[in-house]
Amino acid sequence: MTAPTARDRVRTSGKGTPRSRVRPVLAAQARISVSDAGTARSPSQVRPTPTAQVRTPDPGTATVQSGRPPRRTPVVVPVRQPWLRAQGLNVTRPGRAAERRPFRAGEFGSGAAAPTAGHLQAVNALLGRLRGELLRQSEQVRGLARSAAAQPESRRLQGLLTAKEQAHDWVREVERIWDFYFELFGQRQSVFADALLSCDRIALSCYQAAYLGVGEAKPLPAPPPFSFMRTGFSPATFRRGIPLRRLGRRLNPFPLVQLPYHRLVNPWTLGAVLHEVSHNLQSDLGLDKAVPRAVARRLLDEGCPPAVVRTWVRWNREIYADLCALLLGGPAVVGSLLDVIGRAPATVLTYSPVGPHPTPWFRAWISIELLRRMGFEEQAERYGRLWASIYPDPRAGTLPRELLATFAGAHHAVVDALCFHPFPQLGRRSLAQVLPFGSKEYAMQREAAERLAAGTDPGIIPARFLIGATRSALDRGLARPGVITRNFYTELARR
Repeated sequence: MTAPTARDRVRTSGKGTPRSRVRPVLAAQARISVSDAGTARSPSQVRPTPTAQVRTPDPGTATVQSGRPPRRTPVVVPVRQPWLRAQGLNVTRPGRAAERRPFRAGEFGSGAAAPTAGHLQAVNALLGRLRGELLRQSEQVRGLARSAAAQPESRRLQGLLTAKEQAHDWVREVERIWDFYFELFGQRQSVFADALLSCDRIALSCYQAAYLGVGEAKPLPAPPPFSFMRTGFSPATFRRGIPLRRLGRRLNPFPLVQLPYHRLVNPWTLGAVLHEVSHNLQSDLGLDKAVPRAVARRLLDEGCPPAVVRTWVRWNREIYADLCALLLGGPAVVGSLLDVIGRAPATVLTYSPVGPHPTPWFRAWISIELLRRMGFEEQAERYGRLWASIYPDPRAGTLPRELLATFAGAHHAVVDALCFHPFPQLGRRSLAQVLPFGSKEYAMQREAAERLAAGTDPGIIPARFLIGATRSALDRGLARPGVITRNFYTELARR
C-alpha cells in the first residue's frame, strides 16, 4: 500500500475537526448578514466551535447586531400643562358627581316608615343650593387653570391653588351634609323603623291638635317633624329654620326630634316627644318672642326683683315646652318628667346661672301647678307629696335665696300667664283653650290603656294620647312591660 503524501495528509483537531476548516468557519460567523427581506441567514448552516461565540440577531429588528447599545432619542415629558389641566378636572368631577346624587323616592324603602316626599324634597332643595355653589367654584377653578397655563406666573398659580382649596372644602361640606341625611333616612330601614314612625305620628298628632285649636287660620308648616335615634341620655330637637352646626350653620328645613334608645324601648317615657315637639310649636306658632315677654311682664307686675325676672325669662323655652307637653298628653307627662329629673340631690338642687332649663327642683313644681289648674287636684297632690318627700329641704343645695323666696308666687304667675291668658298668635285664645285636656280626655286614655294591655284596637284615640295610655297600663299593672310596648308600636305603625 502506497504511503500518503504530505498533500494528502490531513491534520485533525482535538475533536476530529479538520484544522483546515477552522478558518472558513470563523470567517463565516463574522459575515452573518441580513438579507433584503430582513431575514438573517440561519446560523445552523455554520458549525460553531467551542472557541467561537455566535451572536443571534434580535428577532423583529433589521438592525445589525453589534457589541454597542443603540442610541436612544431623549423623551421629553411635559409636566406643567397637564398638571394645570388636572387641577380643574379634580374639582369639577366631584361637583358633577354630587349633582347626580339627589335622594330618590323609594331609596329608603317604600313602606310607611320611609321619609315622605316632602322630607326628600326639602333635603334635595338644600343640597341643590349647595351643588350650585360647588359648580360655580369648579368653573372658576377651570378658568384660573386655563389662565395659569397661558401665563404661568407665581401670582396666577397661587390664585389657582387657593381657589382649588376653597372648592375642595365646599366638596367636603356637601358630602358631610349629604352623609348626615343619608344616615338619618337610612334608620327607616332598620329594626327601629316602626318605633320612629310611631314618634312621627305622635308629633303629627300634636301639630294637628294645635293648628285645629287656634282661633284663626294660620299658614300650614311643612314638612312635619322627623324622628331619629341617637345614643345618649337626653332627647333633643332641632327646630325648623334655625342654623344647624351639622349643616354648616345652614337653616334646618324641617323639625328634627332626636330620641335615645332607652326612651324608645320604654314608651311610657316618651313624654319627651311631646316636650320636644312643643319647642317646635312655640316657633311655628310664632310665640318665640311672645312667651318671654309674657313671663317678664307678669313677674314684674308681681313685684319680683329684676334678677329673678331675668332668670325666669332665660328659662322660658323649657318652661313652655313642659307646660305644652302636659296639655298635649295629660297627667302621665308629669310622671315621665319625674323619670328624667329625679336624680341625686346634688343634681336636683344645684343651680346653673347659664342653663336654659329650670333647676330640677323648681321644674317639677311648675308642672305640678299646671296639673292642679287643669282640674287634676288629687294627682297633683300625690305628685307633690312624692317630690317633697324626696327633696324635703331645697336650701340644702345652691338655689339662690331670691329665687326660693319668690318661687311660691312666681310659679303660680308664670303658669297662669303662659297657659290661661290669650295670645294674639293663637287667635286670641289661651294655650289651655287651644289644647284642652280634662276629665273626658283622661277617660279616653284609661280606656285605651285597657285595650292596649289586652292587645285589642284602642279605637280612634289621637296618637298623642297613647303615651299616657301606656303609662296608665304600666302603673295599673294591666300587662307586662314588653306586651305594652309591643302593642303600642303595633297600633301606631298600622295607622
